[in-house]
Amino acid sequence: MSTCSVNSPVPGRWSSPIWTTCCRPCCHNAPVFSEGQLRVFAVRLPSGERYWTVLGTDLRPVVEADEFLRHVRFARDGAENTTHTYAGALVLFWRWCEVTGRPWTLAAGHLGMFILWLRHAGPADDVAHCTPGAEPVRGPRRINTVLAAVREFLKHQVTAGRLSPAALAQLYEICDGRELPIEARGEVTPRYYAKARHRVPETTRPVDRASDQEVLALLRACRSARDRFVVLLLARGGLRRSEAAGLRRQDLHLLPESTGLGCPVRGPHLHVIRRVNANGAWAKSKKAGVVPVDFLLVQAHDAYVLERDDVAAARGSDFVLVNLFKDPLGRPMRPGALNELLERLSVRAGLDRVVHPHLLRHAFGGSVMEAGATLDETQALLRHAAVSSTQVYLHPSPDRLRAAVERVAVGRDLDAGADR
Repeated sequence: MSTCSVNSPVPGRWSSPIWTTCCRPCCHNAPVFSEGQLRVFAVRLPSGERYWTVLGTDLRPVVEADEFLRHVRFARDGAENTTHTYAGALVLFWRWCEVTGRPWTLAAGHLGMFILWLRHAGPADDVAHCTPGAEPVRGPRRINTVLAAVREFLKHQVTAGRLSPAALAQLYEICDGRELPIEARGEVTPRYYAKARHRVPETTRPVDRASDQEVLALLRACRSARDRFVVLLLARGGLRRSEAAGLRRQDLHLLPESTGLGCPVRGPHLHVIRRVNANGAWAKSKKAGVVPVDFLLVQAHDAYVLERDDVAAARGSDFVLVNLFKDPLGRPMRPGALNELLERLSVRAGLDRVVHPHLLRHAFGGSVMEAGATLDETQALLRHAAVSSTQVYLHPSPDRLRAAVERVAVGRDLDAGADR
């Protein structure tokens, strides 16, 4: 990793240098994604914060992209992963503009062709190969993610004065509130909103979740108190992997009363707070959340603390989840390390698939709904910003559907009722 001054290749467009730790393509310590001659790479600021940007052919940042991605990360408090996703989308967008000979400033009205290209152009292809029955290179969800990033980029360029405001009419259409759900409509005055013109229909599917049997198998496969605590933290607390990896010891209030700590919340619970963390963990929600925990999680934590105290390097760390069994000892676990742990546990447990952290979160959401929780309670527990994100958990399980069918009276039951 080398420290370097990153300047704009275009004089006058970005005159002040920014000193960063630059992850060059030749550096093996940082992942680099490339499409053609453009590259996505990570920039670490002296403060320790990171964001992703786009390098041009001269290995310097593309001015428009870098300005936009810094705005997303620091002005809008976006996640580092968001800038990673957006940077990859912009690389695809500029590659399409290049192969079609279209200036990006005039591309807003031609995103329909961009969708077709995204479906059929592979990473090494400049031309989309469309043949009957060919499998799409990218699915609807991936395409919509790319389109959303491109729309945000073009909107920012309008604000920056690099793009005509007329481009907004090519990106969005103005619709009235009749298409919105009843709870989102205005009571008296009609409500208007901007609707994206370019979007690929996505198939709605029930949320995939880890079954109770899979969770039990993972727990049996654990060989340490820390690993059991991680599984229960995800499966019984419903935390996202970055939320779990970013937990600090001060966030855990596991006593019946926490008023002595200045916390009015009663009962064992934990706090989910967005922070800049050295391990790259980042809570998705800007709003701090409180998650009640049960006795299983409290007992698992107590056992983990005893195990952790045996490792001298871990005692001084403020992070809850730290490395206990491999170097660097005592350092906070990365979010990706939770995936690696669950992958090992899934193999050791002999499961048919790898259970990743979000499947355990889905298991928590589904179990809460099946236990009788209301939609707003589940939304609060999962810390969803929109209730539509929680509604996917309303899908009943196949077992419940079968039980509902079997409760319907058959012919002999009807005859028996008539005889009585």
